[in-house]
Amino acid sequence: MDSKDIALWMQSELDKHGCIYQDDAVDHAIKAGGETLLRENADGNFVLGRSILTEFRKLNANDVVWVKPEKYWRYRVPEDEPGRDASG
Repeated sequence: MDSKDIALWMQSELDKHGCIYQDDAVDHAIKAGGETLLRENADGNFVLGRSILTEFRKLNANDVVWVKPEKYWRYRVPEDEPGRDASG
């Protein structure tokens, strides 16, 4: 399991459900043996490592936004401002 495999799984889940939560992606990475691709945040929780995020961005750079408060990605809607982060 490498970063690209996890990113492709994330994209598949996004296509099926319209969003993908970071916790679900982290759980998938751990179960698939990709724990070394994760990092620990300041709160001591595992989050996706930079290599996974880079691969995921390559798949959907202009079509997906990150919703920070709830920690998930979703498809962009007309109300979203330019950039990768949803504005509210």
